[in-house]
Amino acid sequence: MKKKIHDKTFVPFLSAADIQQAVSRMAAQINKDYQGKSPLCIAILNGSFMFAADLFKQLEIDASISFIKLASYKGMHSTGNVVTAIGLETTMSGRDIILIEDIVDTGKTLHAFLPQIMDHQPASLKICSLLHKKEATVYPIKIDYLGFEIPNLFVVGYGLDYDGLGRNLSQIMQLES
Repeated sequence: MKKKIHDKTFVPFLSAADIQQAVSRMAAQINKDYQGKSPLCIAILNGSFMFAADLFKQLEIDASISFIKLASYKGMHSTGNVVTAIGLETTMSGRDIILIEDIVDTGKTLHAFLPQIMDHQPASLKICSLLHKKEATVYPIKIDYLGFEIPNLFVVGYGLDYDGLGRNLSQIMQLES
């Protein structure tokens, strides 16, 4: 089924069931890797909120979660600037950190943010992303837990938006070509 958002039409790309299967797979690996540990999950807003909530509900380990708002998009294009709107209020020093991202495309947002995290001297740092646009990557980022590698498409749904709309879709849709 097609979905019109603002002036664009989107078509199905990843089903809600496929997304939940990937979330379960990543949560199982995190549970295994962090058994006996208590990591701090840092969800990057706004896009990762649905993914982070679903992932966090499936973590069986002792874990805490915090949020930070980083943005580099306006409309369908990266602005080239990374803006931090909400900062962390949790101590990261000596903690195992898992950054939760909705999508890594150019890598610019994480490339700009990772040095700030490392300044806090965490015990470890891993990246968990639902989506990765490998062919769009300008700043290579090692993704430790990945849901899907996707082509360089504009996608919405499951937290991802087009100018503020479309985040509430349970599936991920791509821009109709």
